[in-house]
Amino acid sequence: MRILLVEDDPLVSDAIVRGLATAGYVVDAVTDAESVQSRLDTTHYDLAIVDLGLPGEDGFTLVRRLRRDGSSLPLLIVTARDGLDDRVNALDLGADDYLVKPFALPELAARCRALIRRATAATANEMVVGRLRIDLAGRRAIDDGGRVLELTRREWSILECLAHHSGRVVSKERLIQAIVSWDEEISGNAIEVHVSRLRAKLGEAATVRGIRGLGYRLDDV
Repeated sequence: MRILLVEDDPLVSDAIVRGLATAGYVVDAVTDAESVQSRLDTTHYDLAIVDLGLPGEDGFTLVRRLRRDGSSLPLLIVTARDGLDDRVNALDLGADDYLVKPFALPELAARCRALIRRATAATANEMVVGRLRIDLAGRRAIDDGGRVLELTRREWSILECLAHHSGRVVSKERLIQAIVSWDEEISGNAIEVHVSRLRAKLGEAATVRGIRGLGYRLDDV
């Protein structure tokens, strides 16, 4: 899953990017609100993390603008401002959650998972597709025999993205965006290789079905 981080403090930004990468997310970071729309125009994001104290247009204005323009992107505010008025204002403007700095990275990752679950209508951190159990918090896929599948980071990211859209087709481009940041490149052929390897590891627990010209779908076998 892919996250857009809007944070102008390089130390904080680097810590969040590294922490969420460890939790399995692809994170693209920008330092100001003015850069956000160009990213949203070209890339699908599952969540945006927004600092309030940005240079130029502040976080409040960014949230207001995104919601005014019809964006339903989940928005998590991270800020040093702990006043009640700031919390209420951010939530009333359309933010989905509010986390005060300093915070523990595991809590940030958990809040990201919760917001993405809510946006994709998943109700829990554990999903079952066919004979496959997908533990989103633990980043594990377990077959009906209790075997934990040994997936690479990219294979897991593909499976996670497909699981959040179980029963629906996910385009190849969407999968590419789910597994690489904007400073990386990967071809459509490489995605096919990763999907093929994932299929082999899933075995008879579930299947990744290719829909010609559209993309892939996670189905029961």
